[in-house]
Amino acid sequence: MMQHRKMEADVKSQEETLEEWCRTLLQAFELEGVEVDVDEVLSLAGVAAHSVVRPAAPLTTFIAGFAAGMVAGSGQASDSVSMHAAMDLARKLSKEYPEPGIGAE
Repeated sequence: MMQHRKMEADVKSQEETLEEWCRTLLQAFELEGVEVDVDEVLSLAGVAAHSVVRPAAPLTTFIAGFAAGMVAGSGQASDSVSMHAAMDLARKLSKEYPEPGIGAE
C-alpha cells in the first residue's frame, strides 16, 4: 500500500503537466514574461473541435496565437489584450461556423 501511495505522489496531474509544458515552451521561445491562460486556450480548442471539426482545434489555437503575436509584436496592443481579442474572435467564428450540409446546394 505504501508503494501505491508513493507512485500516486510521483505522478503529475494533467494540469501540472500542461502548466510545466507551457513554461518550457515559453522559456524555449524566450517568452518567459508572457502570461498564458491554459484553461482559456483549451476552452477555445474545445469550441473549435466541436463547432467545426476536431482537427480545427490545433489549427484555430495556432492561428489565434500567431495573430495575437503579430498584433503584440507590432505594438498595437499588449500581449494580454491581443491574446484575448484573438481568442474571442476565433471563438466567435468557430461558434458561427455553419454545420456540415447547411447552406450547401
